[in-house]
Amino acid sequence: MSRAERVWQKTQGLDALVICSPQNRYYLSGFTGSAGCVFIDGTHRYLLTDSRYVLQARQEAPDFEIIETRKPFDSIVHLAREHEYKHIGIEARHTTVKTYDEIQQRFSDIKWVPATDLVELERRVKDETELMSLKQAARIADEALASVVSQIRPGITEQELAIALETAMRQKGSEGLSFPTIVASGPRGALPHAKPSERQLQADEWVTIDFGAVYRGYHSDETVTIPVTNQARTRQLQAIYDIVYQAQKAGIAVVKPGILASEVDEVVRRVIIEAGFGEYFGHGTGHGVGLDVHEDPFLGPKPEHDMVLEAGMVITVEPGIYLPDMGGVRLEDMLVVTKEGSIRLTSWDKRLN
Repeated sequence: MSRAERVWQKTQGLDALVICSPQNRYYLSGFTGSAGCVFIDGTHRYLLTDSRYVLQARQEAPDFEIIETRKPFDSIVHLAREHEYKHIGIEARHTTVKTYDEIQQRFSDIKWVPATDLVELERRVKDETELMSLKQAARIADEALASVVSQIRPGITEQELAIALETAMRQKGSEGLSFPTIVASGPRGALPHAKPSERQLQADEWVTIDFGAVYRGYHSDETVTIPVTNQARTRQLQAIYDIVYQAQKAGIAVVKPGILASEVDEVVRRVIIEAGFGEYFGHGTGHGVGLDVHEDPFLGPKPEHDMVLEAGMVITVEPGIYLPDMGGVRLEDMLVVTKEGSIRLTSWDKRLN
């Protein structure tokens, strides 16, 4: 059964479904162009795009009928009226209020039904092809870090280190960046999403690097915190590092099918709270990774994060402690949930020698 067929089976009370967001459109059709919509029902699969992408669409989405159009919703309505469809689902998460109001007013003979996360829910569990792409993205990122880690030394700036890592990921096959690379040294390590600055690394400091590669549309996500020199390991952040490492280790150990996302978060958070640093861990424990670098399932406190983990899901476990004016430590790995537990996709050794 195709992905489009599986998604269609989840619909209720709809005559057809429209998908225009890039990641969901790619997931259903394989089309990588930047413009277009997928229109599916119980028997038909259409891909609507403009003249720039028609040939590409035919090559990438051979199972879809390609319709050339500059106005996809006009063409969608034409198809709907041709098939006498009255209830059309649209992506609730990705459709703007402006677009929704416009199609409601222009095409009032059709009921436009917000459909919540039909494709996103299907995307949670990865198939073997997706897992291979995720593994390769993680491998590219790890190999890139290994090639530039010798440049982590006093005097290099955060920006220079970020550029070196990003260049290495590109050279090793990354299609782009999962997200803007984070490099935060010294006291700036207390900023979880710090933008790389012109600040130079110092010998007695630590540097946190959050980075990711992209392969065939799939992302990686990993964070390391590294002492600039051995001088840094005499500081308080050595003890903080050990706490974060133990918290991450405890969280990874409990990942398995059937556990709630919030239960993994609780295990990780308890280690940090019992060490006396609970107030300095303000974000969730992790998230899913795939065509989006942040997607379901999200690992955080109850009751918002009670999704059950399933085999084939790919998640991160990324605790952190952030101390104002001192710095911070975050460690992050990607895991695939297996029938027995989990397997790491990222390979950088988080143990300090």
